[in-house]
Amino acid sequence: MENIKLDLRSDTVSKPTPEMMDAMMKAEVGDDVFGEDPSVNALQNYAAQLFGMEAALFCSSGTQTNQIAIKIHTQPGAEVICDARAHIYLYEGGGIAFNSSASTKLIQSDRGLFSADDVKDCINEDNVHFPKSSLVCIENTVNKGGGACWDWEEILKIKSLCENHSIPFHLDGARLFNALVAKKQEAKQFGQIFDTISICLSKGLGAPVGSLLLGSTQHIYQAKRIRKVMGGGMRQAGFIAAAGLFAIQNNVNRLTVDHEHAKFIADIIQKKSWLKFMYPVETNIIIFKTTDELPADLLTKKLHEKGIKISNMGKNFVRLVFHLNQSSADIDFLANTLQNIDN
Repeated sequence: MENIKLDLRSDTVSKPTPEMMDAMMKAEVGDDVFGEDPSVNALQNYAAQLFGMEAALFCSSGTQTNQIAIKIHTQPGAEVICDARAHIYLYEGGGIAFNSSASTKLIQSDRGLFSADDVKDCINEDNVHFPKSSLVCIENTVNKGGGACWDWEEILKIKSLCENHSIPFHLDGARLFNALVAKKQEAKQFGQIFDTISICLSKGLGAPVGSLLLGSTQHIYQAKRIRKVMGGGMRQAGFIAAAGLFAIQNNVNRLTVDHEHAKFIADIIQKKSWLKFMYPVETNIIIFKTTDELPADLLTKKLHEKGIKISNMGKNFVRLVFHLNQSSADIDFLANTLQNIDN
């Protein structure tokens, strides 16, 4: 059996705290497909009010909430505008094509942060030869951009462009709370801008399962039908919904700790001779490239031998992700281990 002391592969490996487990065990439950689970309803209502949106829907995963949103906003033959690094494009199993029969127009950008001008260049003219530009999607924070946060003014410019072209605007907010904390922003700011928002509860917030889709009452009505078709109707889901509600109410402000841990470790890595390049560290993710003297697979192996798991992303890039199950002692252990690794 592996002797793993620290798992930095993702914040999805986080586990419920004893306090969250207590909330789960005390949850009132009912049949959510009938809309009768009080804990699910409490979570959905709380999230909708937090973002100033009309309604919310509890789903099993961020992939499901994103794919439902895309299905809501598009028709077969439509085109989705997103970044080439986007989770909806890279890591959702080809769901845009499979679920919505839509294609993608990909933007090549710096860390997944594109501009309104980039979007403008991607909007097709009204011509039968071209797919209809039907949805613009951004990801905040950008996973493959090293947890990069979007500039608010650029979001507003993209929103204005979308409105001028009657194109819906969707936010993959899998780690949106990290961005809110890092940029000192309010959830309602985003609720006023986006047609739909997907937020994940099982990453930095520490819930075991689940994501929420936020939108208008009509959007969420449609979303319930699509979720059902996808097999996503859950019965006594209140046990896991209670974890999500606890997460939003108790684990948002503490995300600053994860951000501090990431910056602390990033400063150590910056001093190593085997570092070739690192993305700016804004939140809880570090992505960097190693030199050929210490390729990523070798660094991954060396750390694994010490009981530390990280993600090898290929082409000598690695990723470290910080979350609530990592103590100060864990971070000190990681720091000492990294300091002692040479080529």
